[in-house]
Amino acid sequence: MGTIGDTGTDAPLAPGLYLVATPIGNLGDMTLRAISVLKCAEAIACEDSRVTRKLLSAHGIATPMTPYHEHNAARARPGLIRRLRDGAAIALVSDAGTPLVSDPGYKLVAEAQEAGITVTAVPGASAALTALILSGLPSDAFFFAGFTPPRSTARKRALAALAAVPGSLVFYESAKRLGDFLDDAHEVFGDRAAAVCRELTKLHEEVARGSLGELAERYRISGAPRGEIVVVIAPPGADDDIQLAWKRLHEVAPDIFWTPRNGGHWVATRGEDIREVQTNYRRFSQRVMTIPAAAQTFRILPANADPPE
Repeated sequence: MGTIGDTGTDAPLAPGLYLVATPIGNLGDMTLRAISVLKCAEAIACEDSRVTRKLLSAHGIATPMTPYHEHNAARARPGLIRRLRDGAAIALVSDAGTPLVSDPGYKLVAEAQEAGITVTAVPGASAALTALILSGLPSDAFFFAGFTPPRSTARKRALAALAAVPGSLVFYESAKRLGDFLDDAHEVFGDRAAAVCRELTKLHEEVARGSLGELAERYRISGAPRGEIVVVIAPPGADDDIQLAWKRLHEVAPDIFWTPRNGGHWVATRGEDIREVQTNYRRFSQRVMTIPAAAQTFRILPANADPPE
């Protein structure tokens, strides 16, 4: 059988699983190739048929849909794999954007590949990448973290695990939890630069830029915004890391003091402070600091950094 041509013209699809990106808001962002694949597929596996039906209707696509989402994925996957093994061409879409990004599609892809089934990507819109390039923050290295836990304690723990990532951080968040997320991010990361991207590619698209503290205050005053939210947070700078590390050390061991000797050290004189730092600090950021054999000293990197204020 033939495959979709470079021009996106309709042609029979070769058997296999097709991962088709769909618009994140603006229907005009649908690619010609994506339209052709969805028209020629034998079935479209989708999260919510009501959402996908609107997209298909807008482009005159009559391909039957079959549900595939987080609540039925384990039950639906074996049937889809059987159809694919029998030579079907099936398209997988999410409600918006690129499949497998914050949805259960990766398990279907993994099983299809293990079964020797051809998997083809049909790229297009992605909310994470759209927000990153609009944020004005470094885009040469980034980490997509998806949604964080809904409760503050678990969320701060998840954020702390990302504190040393040497790239911009990209998060999805619900509008109603945005204020709480920004408060926790400000507490964990300090006052890094950030951007809150809302309603991307839609009529009321908005990108709010500022420090985490400024953005947290903005949405504390204005309340929860409407629409889909992506938050981008700048990578750590050396000075930001040093100040944040100093704050965290004082939280677990308030009697630690600073000495400029040998390029700068924090010194713990009490045994309980040493144990607190050894227990809690390692989880925070080993990139910024190391705990040498002499447990009383904690050396800061880079060595020529100014002492914290």
